[in-house]
Amino acid sequence: MNICFLAGANSVHSYKWVKYFADKGHQVHWISFTKNTQGIIEGVPFYEINAFFPFNFLKLRKIVKKIKPDIFHAHYAGVNGFLAALVGFHPFVITAWGSDVLIAGKAILKKIFVKYALNRADLITCDAGHMQKAIVKLGEPASKIKIIYFGVDVLKFSEREKNTNLQNKLKVSNCPVVISLRSFERVYDIETLIMAIPIVLSVIPNVKFIIAGKGPEEENLKKLAENLNILENIRFVSWIAQGEMPEYLRLADIYVSTSLSDAGIASSTAEAMACGVCPIITDFGDNKEWVKNGENGFLMPLRDHDFLADKLVYLLKNSEERLKLGHNARSIIEEKNNYYKEMEKMDKLYEIISKKY
Repeated sequence: MNICFLAGANSVHSYKWVKYFADKGHQVHWISFTKNTQGIIEGVPFYEINAFFPFNFLKLRKIVKKIKPDIFHAHYAGVNGFLAALVGFHPFVITAWGSDVLIAGKAILKKIFVKYALNRADLITCDAGHMQKAIVKLGEPASKIKIIYFGVDVLKFSEREKNTNLQNKLKVSNCPVVISLRSFERVYDIETLIMAIPIVLSVIPNVKFIIAGKGPEEENLKKLAENLNILENIRFVSWIAQGEMPEYLRLADIYVSTSLSDAGIASSTAEAMACGVCPIITDFGDNKEWVKNGENGFLMPLRDHDFLADKLVYLLKNSEERLKLGHNARSIIEEKNNYYKEMEKMDKLYEIISKKY
C-alpha cells in the first residue's frame, strides 16, 4: 500500500509508527507541521510544512494530491486531524492521542474542530478505553473506533544485566534504585515523588533516585530537593535519548509515575514494565487495566506521597516480591502492548479499509 502519514516528527511515537510500515515494505510518505527531531527513515520521503493557516492547509492538500495514497492517516485529532479532514481525501484515518479528545469536551471551539475531524474519518484509533468512550460522547459510533496501542518494542526493552559503566557514571552501584521518567510539568507531579524521598531515606538511607526529564518545574523541583536535604540521593539526568532508555531502566528496581493525568498507559511506564521493573503508578484513566495491586505493581492515589513512600519501602525491603511483580509486569506488556503485534493489527485494518475505496 501507499500510506501517507500526517504526524508530528518531534514525537518518537510518530517515528515508530511510520518506521514499522516502511520496514514492512509499504510505500510510505511522512508529512509534519513540526521539525524532525527523531531522524530520517530510509526510503521515506519527508515533507515539513512550516506555515500558518490557510497556507499550511494549501501545502498539505497539494502534497496529498501529488502522492495519491491508498491511506491518508493523521495522528492527533486536533490541528492535524482538522486540516487533514479539510483535504477531503478518503480513506481517511485519525489516531487520537489523548488531550485532543479528552479536552475537546471542555473547550467549545476545540470541540467543534475535533468533532469535524472525527466525523470525516473513516476509521478512528486510540489507545485507551476511556478515550474510546470520550470519542463516542463526541458523536462517533463505537463501531468506527478501534483500540490500537502504540506498543513497546519488547525486543529492545527487555530484562538484561545492568550496565556497570552507567552505574559507575551515575554512582548508583551497590544500592537500590528508583527511577522516574516523566517531564517536569505540573501534570506529572514530580513534587509528590520528591516529598516521598525523605520518608524512604529515613528507613533505607542508601537508596538512589534517578529523576529524568526537563520542563518548567525543573528549578522548583531541584529547590525542593535542596530544601529537603536529599540532593545527594537524587540523580537529575535531564532527557534520556530513546536509544539509551533501556540501559537506564535496567538500573532501576522500581519505576514511579506520579502523573495526574494519562491517556492510555504512558510509554515510559510500559517500557519500564517491559524491562521487568516493578511499577508504582497513579490510579488514573486506564492505568488500572495495566497494573493490578500486588500482582504486577501498585496503584497509588493522586498526590499521596505518604502512600508512595510506604510502597517504596515495602518493595525495597522485599526483593523477591519486587522481582516477581516486575517479571509479571513484563508478561502483561508482552501479551497486550507488544509494538509488533499492535502494528500488525493496524496493518490489517489498513488493508480492510483500503478495499472499501
